[in-house]
Amino acid sequence: MKFVDEAFIEVYAGDGGSGAASFRREKFIPRGGPDGGDGGRGGSIYLIADRNINTLVDYRFLRIFRAQRGENGRGSDQYGRGGDDRELRVPVGTVVSDAETGEALADLAHHEARALVAKGGRGGWGNLHYKSSTNRAPRQFQPGEKGEARRLHLELKVLADIGLLGMPNAGKSTLIRAVSAARPKVADYPFTTLAPNLGVVRVDMDKSFVMADIPGLIEGAAEGAGLGHQFLRHLQRTRLLLHIVDLAPFDPETDPVREARAIVEELRRYDEALYHKPRWLALNKIDMIDEAERDARIADFVQVFGWTGPVYAISALTGNGCAALMRAISLWLDEHPAEALPPGMEDETEEGAPVVLTPTPIDVHTSAPPVPVKFKQGDLS
Repeated sequence: MKFVDEAFIEVYAGDGGSGAASFRREKFIPRGGPDGGDGGRGGSIYLIADRNINTLVDYRFLRIFRAQRGENGRGSDQYGRGGDDRELRVPVGTVVSDAETGEALADLAHHEARALVAKGGRGGWGNLHYKSSTNRAPRQFQPGEKGEARRLHLELKVLADIGLLGMPNAGKSTLIRAVSAARPKVADYPFTTLAPNLGVVRVDMDKSFVMADIPGLIEGAAEGAGLGHQFLRHLQRTRLLLHIVDLAPFDPETDPVREARAIVEELRRYDEALYHKPRWLALNKIDMIDEAERDARIADFVQVFGWTGPVYAISALTGNGCAALMRAISLWLDEHPAEALPPGMEDETEEGAPVVLTPTPIDVHTSAPPVPVKFKQGDLS
């Protein structure tokens, strides 16, 4: 299946049904009075997070979704049937925003989280509602209210605890293969990874965390160079970044310090919050360095790079140092629990699904109620 992490769709909620203007006509019952029923409400459109869906590919080609309109009211006190709501299932981690204004509407970060993205119109009143002691034969009725319509931007941000970043061929995919059951493609050429890969790292019987591998970055990625810029958003949800550095590049003219600084600069230019996220350094491919000069090469890199945070020397190919790194990450995650649910998601529905924020109503569809319409005597059948 092709990995698609972005889509634009249009949603149209159902219009409300119009109320009826009708009078009771029955043999032997003169002046039966008004009996026009109300129109039914229009169907609304919801987005629901589903952990069984991995991509937004279903919304790449089918882009317009409409909910059912409400039925019109009828005589004999018959109210119109409400339109059926429409539910669109998206992957967990989908961020929904208004494509026209850029307003953030919902963040579906939990399974079965729901977001109302287009509200159906109210049904109009029939003339039965206008009956009073001074208005015995009302001829007013309301047309149905228009349903909301929006153009939405769906953006998938994968949910992972640890995010791997680094230059192409730094060994990110090899590492995730070594410590989890994920099997991303590994080859001796750049940009082997074309889509994010998730792997579950099990440190103990009851301890595990999720690691995300994104395509390698190159200098200028924040402006669109290479492939990694398309997937940097997937690192925004992670709690810790693991910067993988190739300490023994195939090209002797390649400077690992310069490449590491380029990656850090791309993070800063793409998102300041991502730049300030906790970050560890993993110096990979130490198996390619002679043991006699290994410690000196590591110390020289750390000094020239000016790194003062945690640093681990590993070999993703042989597994040397990987277990210690994974245990250290697990301990760090235990000491730094995930943030609480964002505002608006504390309440839960009857089914146990968190409720997410409902978008701001569209002004044109949420103004004053529909103005009653009067019919003429000749309009009655």
